Amino acid sequence: MAEIVQHRIEERIPELEQLERVGLFTKKEYEINVLELIKKRRAHIHYQFKKEEIEFPVIHRINSVFRRATNKWKDDVQLWLSHVAFCKKWATKGQISKVFSAMLAIHPDKPALWIMAAKNELEDRNSSESARHLFLRALRFHPDNKKVYQEYFRMELLHCEKLRKQKKELEKAEMDLFSPEILSGKLAEVVYRDATGKIKEAEFVISLLNIAAIFDFTKELQDFILQDLQANYTEDSLTWDFMAKRELEAPGAGEELQTAKGRASDINRREERCCQVYEEAVKSLSTEPMWTCYVAFCLERLKRKTNVQELKEKRQERQLGVLQRAHDSSLLKEEYYKNWPLTSEQCFGLRNENASQIVCSLVCSQRGLLSAVAVVAMEMKERYLDWSYSTGGYKKCRKTFTSLQENRPLSKAFFTRMIEIEKEQETPKMNNLRDYYERALQEFGTSDDDLWLHYIQEELGAFGQPENCGKIHWRAMKFLEGESVERFTSKYTLLQTGHL
Repeated sequence: MAEIVQHRIEERIPELEQLERVGLFTKKEYEINVLELIKKRRAHIHYQFKKEEIEFPVIHRINSVFRRATNKWKDDVQLWLSHVAFCKKWATKGQISKVFSAMLAIHPDKPALWIMAAKNELEDRNSSESARHLFLRALRFHPDNKKVYQEYFRMELLHCEKLRKQKKELEKAEMDLFSPEILSGKLAEVVYRDATGKIKEAEFVISLLNIAAIFDFTKELQDFILQDLQANYTEDSLTWDFMAKRELEAPGAGEELQTAKGRASDINRREERCCQVYEEAVKSLSTEPMWTCYVAFCLERLKRKTNVQELKEKRQERQLGVLQRAHDSSLLKEEYYKNWPLTSEQCFGLRNENASQIVCSLVCSQRGLLSAVAVVAMEMKERYLDWSYSTGGYKKCRKTFTSLQENRPLSKAFFTRMIEIEKEQETPKMNNLRDYYERALQEFGTSDDDLWLHYIQEELGAFGQPENCGKIHWRAMKFLEGESVERFTSKYTLLQTGHL
């Protein structure tokens, strides 16, 4: 009999735990509502006294509920981050460090939490030393994590910038407490050397260079990184791509820039200098990724609007030449073949009769839509949607979307473009937007955390219903998989606290 009773008790443990969880959360929500009402009342009557007697005990009780909950359900990261968000909102910054410390003891395997904790120390508590300590601890657990290194590198430069501002103030008082090495960013250089000693990738080096470029005192550091990139990473197409695009930033002639033709001439010269670097690149590194960078650059420049016909023709000539040479080298990526037959006529960008005929021959015949090459089929659907909108307006576009929405493969851009078109209307319909998001989530809901977040933001907007956000959040946590759950959790918390 005792065994039967014991067995029945054990069977009900999950149910009892759920009841306990509901009870704790109900209590927490009640106390938070009390705080919100007090805040509104204070604002209404302009009374700011006796906070220690009124708000502080309520805040203390809520913190106690959070502590009980996180002790009971340690693996629930969202619960921990909700506690952090509460502390931020109600100005209990001293409590946040304790929450992060307890959370990291349970979840040291999540780099995003280390970064969040370090940023809190730097931005909210103004403690560069504590932030540095957290980054160093994070690197013990994640010695090869790019994001941790990038944020650590950024933190050292922010710290340096703060010291430089302080130095200016101290100079007025004829005091000097800072060494030139620290002020020139030497600590960031140490982080760079350590990071690139472990992560030898051009993309990573370029990301650190872009971070350094944000700060106006890092010319020497940028030159050092640039030399390292050119000396040790020339076997990577991204290095050449980066160096080529830098030519676009070269200063132009002042007088020439006064007219549209002059500006177009200056832009053309910059693009020619970029192409000279790409030409050198494909000679020394004739690979598919290198040709892909070159072709992508030409396509991107061709898509840029200009009213100067000479520049349009030059860009078109350049693109066709690069496509042909990449093809001749048998190194043109498959997805770029779809740009080739359309480029010379730019049929989707034109409104004339010939353009319509080209569209009809390629898309209404279904040849492009039913292509065996997935990237071609997806691209053609996106183009067909745009063409329908430009020639027949919203109704025709929506009819096209409906006819194609079950015709896989489908790209995320196919759905997001329809969402954009709906929002361009004079009176966008929220039910239509919901339909587009729901269809997109059927295709990409297990991995695309941004799609869920944008859906939530849509409901928070002028046409949405904020009460739907809770259900969408619950579904996102249920359907997302792998690292996308962690990314969504972090971004959703930032959204809740007004940081996104």
